[in-house]
Amino acid sequence: MSRGMSVIVLGGIMLLSPLSTTASAQNRLGGHFGAVFPLVTHANGTTTTISDDFVIGFPMGITVRKSDRFAFDLELVPAVQNAPLHVDLTVHPGIVVGLDGGWGAGVRLAFDVGQPSWGFTPIVNHGLFGVGGDATVFGELVVPVRFQSTRPNETFTSVGVGVHIGVGF
Repeated sequence: MSRGMSVIVLGGIMLLSPLSTTASAQNRLGGHFGAVFPLVTHANGTTTTISDDFVIGFPMGITVRKSDRFAFDLELVPAVQNAPLHVDLTVHPGIVVGLDGGWGAGVRLAFDVGQPSWGFTPIVNHGLFGVGGDATVFGELVVPVRFQSTRPNETFTSVGVGVHIGVGF
C-alpha cells in the first residue's frame, strides 16, 4: 500500500471512529460447582434407585446473566458410576429464569459425550443461604429426560429425578 493510500485509510478510520459504539459490560459472569445425585431413573422398563447403583456427578457451570431474571448457563457434568465403574460426561447448556423469593426455573439441553444419548433436563432451584460475598449455597431438583439408542433402530426414553447441591457465585 502506498504512503498516500495509508494516510487516506488512517484518516478515514479516525473520522469514522466517533460513530462506532463502545462495548459495555452489561452482562454479568458467574458460575457454580456442586454435586448431583440421581435418586431414581426409569429406563427401558426398569426402575433403578440410588441404592441399586450409586452415581455421583460434579456439575460445574459458567453463567452469563443477561438481567437479574434471565441467565444462560453452560454446564459440564462429569459423573462417576459405581457398577460397572466408569465416568461419563454430559454437556448441558441451558437457560435459567429467576423467580420471586430466591427460586429459579429453567431447562437444559443434554448431550452425553461418547454415548448415543441426548435429551433435556428441566430444573427448579432455590438459594438456601449465602456463604460470603456473592456466593450462595443452592438446592436444585433435576428431572433428566434422555432419548437413548442401544442398537440401530432401537431406542428408548429414560426419565429420572435427582438432587443437585452446589455453590453459585
